[in-house]
Amino acid sequence: MSGIFGAYSAAGKTVLEEVYLGLYALQHRGQESAGIAWAENGHVASARGMGLLHNAVDQHGLSLKEGRCAIGHVRYVPIESSQLHNILPICANYARGPVAIAHDGLVTNITELSRQLEARGAIFQSTTNSEAILHMMAQKSHMEPVDALVDALKKLQGSYAIVVLLEDALVAARDPWGFKPLVLGERDGTYYAASESCALDIVGARLLRDVEPGEIVVIGAKGMKSLRVRQDNGERRMHCSFEYVYTARPDSIIDGRSVYEARKEMGRRLARKAPCPGAELVAGMPDSGTISAIGYAQAAEIPFEMAVVRNRYVGRTFIQPTQKVRELGVRIKLNPIAELFKDRSAVIVDDSIVRGTTAERIVSMIRNCGAGEVHLRIASPPVLHPCRYGIDTRKEETLAAVRMTLDELCKKVGANSLDYLTEEDLVAAIGLPEERLCTACFSGKYLEG
Repeated sequence: MSGIFGAYSAAGKTVLEEVYLGLYALQHRGQESAGIAWAENGHVASARGMGLLHNAVDQHGLSLKEGRCAIGHVRYVPIESSQLHNILPICANYARGPVAIAHDGLVTNITELSRQLEARGAIFQSTTNSEAILHMMAQKSHMEPVDALVDALKKLQGSYAIVVLLEDALVAARDPWGFKPLVLGERDGTYYAASESCALDIVGARLLRDVEPGEIVVIGAKGMKSLRVRQDNGERRMHCSFEYVYTARPDSIIDGRSVYEARKEMGRRLARKAPCPGAELVAGMPDSGTISAIGYAQAAEIPFEMAVVRNRYVGRTFIQPTQKVRELGVRIKLNPIAELFKDRSAVIVDDSIVRGTTAERIVSMIRNCGAGEVHLRIASPPVLHPCRYGIDTRKEETLAAVRMTLDELCKKVGANSLDYLTEEDLVAAIGLPEERLCTACFSGKYLEG
């Protein structure tokens, strides 16, 4: 998972601190590394580092720089890919000028493309998808940079939302299926591209629209123009349903649908599908389970309590690179309020169960508070299949719902009962047509080819 942000000022104002702020709003999408790149005196410059944004990039040092066009990236990757040379944006000065690329998603034919590029003399310095795009552009140096980028994107399969710095222009592009979200915004002549609309809010920009699947938007001295990657999928879309379940912030709007409203409706439908008679309170797992818990409580007419408190200085446990850190992170991150749980029957609503680590530990902690009963409700279907398009759910055999039956998993996490939302209810809650949603991690219905 990654968060990307780009800005271009038609008035020539520096945008570096705004890119920093935009990335700050997208920190939930990746905590392993961060970077910002900009054009400076005809060359590309960058500030990059490991860890959270404030550790990776010196904000004060950035404020002393000038750049009317810049892009940035925050990233989560598995531990084996967590290396300095893989930090994005990837930057280069090639025959046609400075270029930098930041990418969210997963190119599924990257191995084949890399072999072809190496056979033609390309030397790779990283294992990022972005570098292959850079090499494909460099091998088309007879083309205009935008044309070379379009040519490269046509060769990609899988998912991508990218922002590209081309000399003094900002380019935003989305794959023909629309797996990954990407929006455009504007404020006082400065244009922005971001993974989520919440990043536009922090810089005071208004949301213009989503980048359309298969669209390439070029923003520069001549204004904004739209190009198209060749499409052969008709009107079919594959917007990631897991964005609405977990990944995105609830204050974002993705493809015209409020994440907050989608999650609340998931909770309402979950209450109707999996009621819990006799329950005395409903609590959500902070933060991505909280909104669904509110919806559940309203539909079930059971009091909602903020009974599980999150330590705001600890990041998401799911996107920590190692299992050991994930296990420690649950205890550091979440703390139940004992007085609210003692001798009471509680419904705990979470967004999903992937490996089961968080669920097992939080149920145990609530039991230790003296709860009479703990009923676990999941506001999404069971995660049964690995994601091929960018969410790190790793190997299928690591998924809790694959390794165990519902009863076995319920016993494993220590709950009195466990139930999930159905795929049909998930689609209905998101509010987009079924043919426009990717539910592969739940259903196994992958993009053909």
